[in-house]
Formats: sequence, C-alpha cells, structure tokens
Amino acid sequence: MTASAGLLPGSGVPTVYPGATLLRSQSEQAQTAREIDPADDAALAARGDARAFERLYQTHLPRVHSLVRRMAGGRDTDELTQDVFVRAWQKLGTFRGDSAFGTWLHRLAVNVVIERFRTEALRRQRLHDGEDVFETLPAPVLRSGDLSMDFEAALEKLPDGAREIFVLHDVEGYKHHEIGTLLEISPGTSKAQLHRARMMLRRHLRPGATE
Repeated sequence: MTASAGLLPGSGVPTVYPGATLLRSQSEQAQTAREIDPADDAALAARGDARAFERLYQTHLPRVHSLVRRMAGGRDTDELTQDVFVRAWQKLGTFRGDSAFGTWLHRLAVNVVIERFRTEALRRQRLHDGEDVFETLPAPVLRSGDLSMDFEAALEKLPDGAREIFVLHDVEGYKHHEIGTLLEISPGTSKAQLHRARMMLRRHLRPGATE
C-alpha cells in the first residue's frame, strides 16, 4: 500500500489518500529527517503542524496497516487505517508523552477496529462459549509452501472474536486482563477464545494434527 497524508481542501486538516503521490521528494524528506528530531513530531502535530503529522503517518503507516488488516480479517483495511489516522489527528491533544507515540497510536488503532465491529448481538455471536465454534472454521487452506502466507490466510478465516484475541495476545503481546478491558469481556473468556483460536489455526495449517 502506497499512501500519503494530504490536506483536506479548505479544512487545513490532514487526511489520508491511499495511493497518493508523496507530497515532497525523497531528498526533501531525508533533509527534513536530518533537521527535525522525530520525537518532536507529535508535539508539533498537536500544535497543528501538518508536515509533522505527515511524517508520523509515513513512519507508523506500515505497522498500523498490518495490525488493522490482521484484526479485521482483511475487511475494510484501507478505510479503517485512514480512520485511525483521522482519529489520531483529532486526539493528538490528549497525547501527553507518558508512553511512546507509537504505543499510543497502536492502542488507538485497536480501539478503532473494535468500535467498528462492536455491536451487542455480533459480540455475543463472536465470543460465545459453545464448543460448536470449532465448526465455523472453513476447510483447510491450500498450502502455498510459504508458511507466512499460509498463516495470514488462515488468520483471516478465523471467527472475528477469536482472531481479535489471537492477534492481540500472540502477535501484539497484550495480557488477558488488558484484552478483557478492551473487548469488555472477562480474562477467562479471553483465555478460552485464545485456546480455540490456536486450535483452529493448528487444524487449518496442519490438517490431521491432534489437539
């Protein structure tokens, strides 16, 4: 995905245009990088500096896009990624520097994805405790010979709730009590869903494997 942060005409507010050309040449960006401490960009952007926000966008886009794609199972990835950066621009004033900007943005991205798919009925369906959740996984994917590609394909086929918890815990390193807070579930439910997700992935990637 090639993207750049631009300005919404007439608003002065940065927005994201996937596929847009870079606003400045690579040489200009390299010069800017030498002159400005990246640690200052969040503070500059919070004061309305659109170029500072653009640098933050370019720096953090790959990881945010990857996180969103995995959590959302490949659905609406570009739109959700744009929503993350729009929300980041709107909330920059709340960033106090107690943690790294990337950590703050990462948690914001998680919340944006959760909010998009959160409805009470859907949440009950995605996080129910019945063992029949195992039956919702489609047939094993065709093996491509590339383990990373096979894993990504299998991950996208997990039920939404199991996939969210697997990504948050096993990929992103969240603890069960943190996941419980984010998803409004108990740590025990998080643990149970993680176990199910792992078993589903094992079945998907290793047909015939015993549990």
